Amino acid sequence: MKRLIYIVTLVVLIISGCSGRNQHKIAEPVKIIFDTDLGPDYDDVGALAFLHAMADSGKAEILATLSSNKHELVAPSIDVINTWFGRPDIPIGAPAVQGPSLASSQGWADSIVASYPHKIKSTSEAEDAVRIYRRILSTQPDNSVTIITVGFLTNLRDLLKSGPDAISPLTGSELIAKKVEKLVSMAGSFPRGREFNVFIDSTASKFVYENWPGEVIFTGFEIGKEILTGLRLMNMNIEGSPVKDVFSISIPMSKDDKNGRMSWDQTAVLIGVYGTEGFFDTRRGTILVNSSGSNEWKDDPEGKHQYVIQKMPVPKMTRFIEDRMMHVPNGVQSKK
Repeated sequence: MKRLIYIVTLVVLIISGCSGRNQHKIAEPVKIIFDTDLGPDYDDVGALAFLHAMADSGKAEILATLSSNKHELVAPSIDVINTWFGRPDIPIGAPAVQGPSLASSQGWADSIVASYPHKIKSTSEAEDAVRIYRRILSTQPDNSVTIITVGFLTNLRDLLKSGPDAISPLTGSELIAKKVEKLVSMAGSFPRGREFNVFIDSTASKFVYENWPGEVIFTGFEIGKEILTGLRLMNMNIEGSPVKDVFSISIPMSKDDKNGRMSWDQTAVLIGVYGTEGFFDTRRGTILVNSSGSNEWKDDPEGKHQYVIQKMPVPKMTRFIEDRMMHVPNGVQSKK
């Protein structure tokens, strides 16, 4: 009898230990590199605010914030937001040689760069994005990094094409295969269409999606266009918030945004941190990028690509996303 009790107790302890380890693993923050074209639209700002909220909650670790847009105000704008959230030392990079350069049509970038602290004065001062990718990936555990791209595929194309160097003896493709768990991409329109992020640097998009060695999860144009955020954010009882300022400047400038701005990029951050379960259904296959910059879809149960289909009711997801966009870092004061 004593022997039986001992065995049962031992089994319970082993199971409890395994459960504890699994819980610890689940609680570990997702390691994220965020690649954005921040500028032509302002949902990127909401997505970066969402990501910082996740970092403050312990759900994410932001390894780098990279620009795929060479416009001179992009890196300073990223720096403003990182600094406001208390993370001024996050690496910021941009394409070293070639890449699209698109400005903010609403002028919000000029405003926040003029109004808030930051160290990087122009995007041309930022470090080569590929060098940052290679340096960070080389130091991370295998299969541990999530890349979230909500802009052009310029940097990822250049990373894939990079060769061995002083940072790592691996090629870019080998580094990705070894270190990256998944790529979450706000890109494309499903099952077919022509979407901005794919179209602007279509040669890079085509190359990346045809040569990426691992899993890619797409959140398409059709998802974010139904999720309207920003009105609650504009009415927050705080002053001195670059995130609030961007939406307060931009939303009134377009009649189409009277009910809030479409929230494409925030859905990519949501998926990168929380996954798809409970939020979206998925369809597996392969994206096909045409030379015109449009995309099509081929179903394939063995494909490495998935695109998401709305599952959570849109009003519920809208509130879930905007709650996180409205996160305020410690030390920021409310209006009296």
